[in-house]
Amino acid sequence: MKKHRGDRRDGVLLRDIDSMHYIMPLMYPNRCDNEAFISERIDLEDLDRFLEKKNADSPEYKYTVFHIVVAAVLKTITLRPQLNRFYANYNLYQRKEVSAAFTIKVQFDDSSDEALAFIHSKPEDTLDSIHAEIQRQVSYVRSQGKDQSTESMDAIQKIPGFLKKLIGRGARFLDRHGWMPQSVIATDPYQSSVVLANLGSIKLHAGYHHLTNWGTTSVFCIVGEKKPRWTDMPDGTRALRNSLDIGLTIDERISDGFYCARSVKLLKTLLESPELLEKPLAEPVDF
Repeated sequence: MKKHRGDRRDGVLLRDIDSMHYIMPLMYPNRCDNEAFISERIDLEDLDRFLEKKNADSPEYKYTVFHIVVAAVLKTITLRPQLNRFYANYNLYQRKEVSAAFTIKVQFDDSSDEALAFIHSKPEDTLDSIHAEIQRQVSYVRSQGKDQSTESMDAIQKIPGFLKKLIGRGARFLDRHGWMPQSVIATDPYQSSVVLANLGSIKLHAGYHHLTNWGTTSVFCIVGEKKPRWTDMPDGTRALRNSLDIGLTIDERISDGFYCARSVKLLKTLLESPELLEKPLAEPVDF
């Protein structure tokens, strides 16, 4: 893709936009002032059967609900590209790739360190290739203990304290213009299309999580605990069915409410019909 004046390393400047999207960053320049929160409950009956089938051969690294969520969110953003926009330095950009990031607990222990995983998806990716990439990164972190951005942060921590405010100010300037060295932000989750947090793995409920003014991430996805809940059925009865709550925080400046609502509907469709994720991310879905 040819780079034009005003484009960034990670995004293409959107020039032909309506006046509202042009004015909004001038009025509300901070991402954290523009958060829209959406919660959704997902029925897991079909997903549970799908996982049972995928894991029937007892693979070494089993497919989990979180893998399905990561793949579904990536496919949703691939098919709904307005979710892959971000504001920086008062301008609106279209991100050049679809990516997802999340933290990895090296061990489930209070004193254990956290590391960062960063998934760079491709249009031809499927659930299987995303699952394999998550496995590769989790295995690497849990054997090596460090990702690239964590190593850079460790180096910065060694700089004398009286310089830290100056470094912070300089880093924010570079970040605002898209000039941060790639070695520093290679696995920085806030440079991705979406940050995910798997709170279900530590038995917590889904809920609101703020965006950040640092970086370019416009979408945050919280995954809660899978558990049986009473559900209203189409025939008017109630049944106890496994379900999953997810919470989405979105920068409301990147798109309108109708577009976001349809995007959430697509995500729900993918999670409740997970066989759709065995097809390439870029393959359209009738929802």
